[in-house]
Amino acid sequence: MFRFWSRNGQDLAYLRTTRKLNKSLGHKRKYRGDQMIRGIPFHAPLYQGDMERGIEYRNCEGLAAFFTIKGDISGLLPEGLKPYSDPPQGGIWFAHYSFSTLGEYYEFLSVIQVEDPEGEMGYYIPFIYVTNDAALAAGRELAGAPKKLAKIEITKEYELVQAILERPTGKRLVTFTMMPTTRVAGGIIDAILPKPTPLLSVRHLPPIKGKGGVTQLIKWYADIDFHTDPRGERVIFMGPASVTYDSPSVIDPVHRLEIDQILAAIYFQFDMKLGVTKILKEYKE
Repeated sequence: MFRFWSRNGQDLAYLRTTRKLNKSLGHKRKYRGDQMIRGIPFHAPLYQGDMERGIEYRNCEGLAAFFTIKGDISGLLPEGLKPYSDPPQGGIWFAHYSFSTLGEYYEFLSVIQVEDPEGEMGYYIPFIYVTNDAALAAGRELAGAPKKLAKIEITKEYELVQAILERPTGKRLVTFTMMPTTRVAGGIIDAILPKPTPLLSVRHLPPIKGKGGVTQLIKWYADIDFHTDPRGERVIFMGPASVTYDSPSVIDPVHRLEIDQILAAIYFQFDMKLGVTKILKEYKE
């Protein structure tokens, strides 16, 4: 599906060089071109990597809140998905990725816990924002994640950790303020964020004069490894938190995922891999 090699001289030279490097390093498996993902233009891709390993992240930190959702969310869910619980549950996630194979960036996303067409639990993403063009392109092209560029910050002041989303700069969409106080018992987080955590998005390629269009429900995943301290405890802290939609926008209506009651708020440090699982559904044009 994701065969992005163009077989020109430059690409073949790149492949030959990679094979030689793998052989010199003692790699046992043969390095094949169809294991690579590449963005466009092929001669100077915005992103590239190994499909088998996925997109890798190291030394990250994040804030997340999980809550029950108030109001009607049917307009946010595509065909084939339905809320996993009654009342519906969802969450928001802010993260700083200090290193990744897409570069360093910040991210905000909203999720709705859903049941997919195979009866499995997953998190559908109606809103997601990043600060890096490679992350935006890879997310949209590979998984259908509806990423946009925005201003995102995570700051620490006094005993508090705070994250903000603005688009454009000065138009505050979300403020998430938290006071980390206690370590989180493993079972709570493992239930909310199973390993790997299943994610769902709709990937869309518009048709040209009625031809070539495609709309797909994509299942992908986040495989999160929480950091541990010298005593072997995972670096996940819970505490009181507030989430506000400061200035609602019809252009970026993140406020449509209306918060009823916050069930848990956490600050955490982690590594992660992202990968694409499969196409769950093809929508008819």
